Amino acid sequence: MATAVLERTFERHNPVTGEVATTAPAATIDDANAAVEAAAAAFPAWSALGPNARRAALMKASVALEARADQFVDAMMGEIGATEGWARFNLMLAASMIREAAAITTQIGGEVIPSDKPGCIAMALREPVGVMLGIAPWNAPIILGVRAVAVPLACGNTVVLKASEQCPRTHSLIAEAFNEALPAGAVSIVTNAPQDAPEIVGALIDHPAVRRINFTGSTHVGRIIAKRAAEHLKPVLLELGGKAPLLVLEDADLDEAVKAAAFGAFMNQGQICMSTERIIVVDAVADAFAAKFREKVGTMAVGDPREGKTPLGAVVDQKTVDVVRALIDDALAQGAEQLVGGEANGVLMPAHVIDRVTPEMKLFRDESFGPVVGIARARDEAEAIEMANDTEYGLSASVFTRDTARGLRVARAIKSGICHVNGPTVHDEAQMPFGGVKASGYGRFGGRAGIDAFTELRWVTIETLPGHYPI
Repeated sequence: MATAVLERTFERHNPVTGEVATTAPAATIDDANAAVEAAAAAFPAWSALGPNARRAALMKASVALEARADQFVDAMMGEIGATEGWARFNLMLAASMIREAAAITTQIGGEVIPSDKPGCIAMALREPVGVMLGIAPWNAPIILGVRAVAVPLACGNTVVLKASEQCPRTHSLIAEAFNEALPAGAVSIVTNAPQDAPEIVGALIDHPAVRRINFTGSTHVGRIIAKRAAEHLKPVLLELGGKAPLLVLEDADLDEAVKAAAFGAFMNQGQICMSTERIIVVDAVADAFAAKFREKVGTMAVGDPREGKTPLGAVVDQKTVDVVRALIDDALAQGAEQLVGGEANGVLMPAHVIDRVTPEMKLFRDESFGPVVGIARARDEAEAIEMANDTEYGLSASVFTRDTARGLRVARAIKSGICHVNGPTVHDEAQMPFGGVKASGYGRFGGRAGIDAFTELRWVTIETLPGHYPI
């Protein structure tokens, strides 16, 4: 593995049992610099490989990733309290992302641009940038860890993956899979103790060999990273927080809206950047929707993820329980009504549905990242759109209506990077341009948009006629 030999370690504890889940290397600044230098040393050879050679290596990496399926399940269940189903979904989509990255190696094209200068052939070329720093979170750790490295590698860059302190083993397994298939140093991994994160990340951003950074995580930390990178004029791709609205118009199929809202709000206990956090329902159907939604969510039990018998498992830590509880209490104190809920048993927190949420309540504005969703009521379509846009965030959204033309019009009126008509807010595919607006970040992962993010566009000319100059 392309990091220095580390002597310091830290422990990650299982959020459900409290037992030590992982003992991982605790990188120093010297170790972080060594990881960058290994990636920089590997860059010339990797970037010089032809597209089909890179494609073949990435395809091998996808196989190596899938071969570690049981290890990934054990790591995710131990480190973040994930269910086996969530872990295996992560693995499936992550392997798809590597294969999609492999497929685009021959699509990193350019163009010939007509020049006004006689005899001048002008070309726009996309070329690898250098060492990329990918910083991945814990909540969908295989998906987001792979997303941080796969397309940058396909474009001919090398990558340093800065693992989450909450799932160091899960992220290290990703690096192991890539290192099995790619040349040494193409992917380096840095794991660090939580208290060391600011200085380690700062050192990685500051290193002259790191040319670009991609970060997935909270808006608060994203701002810090963007400011640090700006000091060096280094571009950053940020996918940050969300407060995704799901709009239910009066002509919606309520049964479909209920299914999508329950999935979007409570998949992975609401710990997804695209999670449905606000259900905005037009008054005409609000009571009917609330009744159906209450019945649906009432069947969604929480239980020990190790047993795998319930749709909801553990949240990542006690802090999440406390944050969600505070948001609920604030809403109830201001007149909201709890339709579904209950007391948490440690980090096993049941699904909560809070009705009659208003924009004055913290639950309407603050990202919960946990098993709670608020229902807000709007007079009509116009107010529903206004409420959807009344947020600093803009990642994902959805709208339910039987009129698809109307749905498209509403989708275009919502200020978000992603919007789905008659589908859930939680939807990800490897080939799609993924990212947000406003405080949800900027730039796009996925597909051809990823090529734009992880290559440098250069203008190159060839003169074919004798030159004529005014001096």
